[in-house]
Amino acid sequence: MPREPDQSLLHKPLLRYWLATRPGFLAASLVPALLGVAAVIHQGGPVNGLLLVLTLIGIVLVHAGVNVLNDYYDDLNGTDRCNETRIFPFTGGSRFIQNGVLSARSTLHFGGLLLLVATLLGLGLTLASGAELLLVGVAGLLLGWGYSAPPLSLNSRGLGEPAIALGFGILTPLGAWYVQTGTLGLYPVLVSLPLSLLLMNILLINQFPDRAADAACGKHHWVVRCGEERAARLYLLNVLISMLLLTGLVLAGSLPEAALLALLPQ
Repeated sequence: MPREPDQSLLHKPLLRYWLATRPGFLAASLVPALLGVAAVIHQGGPVNGLLLVLTLIGIVLVHAGVNVLNDYYDDLNGTDRCNETRIFPFTGGSRFIQNGVLSARSTLHFGGLLLLVATLLGLGLTLASGAELLLVGVAGLLLGWGYSAPPLSLNSRGLGEPAIALGFGILTPLGAWYVQTGTLGLYPVLVSLPLSLLLMNILLINQFPDRAADAACGKHHWVVRCGEERAARLYLLNVLISMLLLTGLVLAGSLPEAALLALLPQ
């Protein structure tokens, strides 16, 4: 298990800011983006390599910015400070603020800078692909920022789980699809549904160790609202529905048979 960050990182600024983005979780946005591109390929469309690279960079910047801002707001509302049952690095935040590696102000500014650069890149992609990408991007940024930040504080209102499923699981593949095709479509939304439920489960399972601290600080996500037993059943239900959706999409011809490999135990 990795150690929590300490002040030895103060002398390694590049590594310090890189680790503050919680890079181990960034695959949760890269995979949906690649799914959107795979959907283009499956439908026989061409893929522009440069636009693909720029799309992936933009999506990683958004995700990194959301992670950093989540650390700031979870420190501000007290959940990370009072969390004594965390399992680092999966729950309880990055610990950068609490361990004195980054100040709260620096964390806020860094997160904002990441989202600003992502926004500028997104505007460039909008010029290259079409104005409707702006709608997808604005919706994604709003969900990402509002996940932790007041006044929305979606995760505290029991809306964080569907926000993750929508933002990462559906809007990300749709955006990657749009950059390549210049059109919005139902197909990338359909094929992203199984993955969106699994992405929701990543959030759900990581909330179990944080339940007591989150409840004490008013962060009423699904594990707090449902209790651990019912939340565990919901986790399994999401897995089952995801498997059924994947199978149905293959049987309907919307996905290739090779997609069934995802059902194999890992």
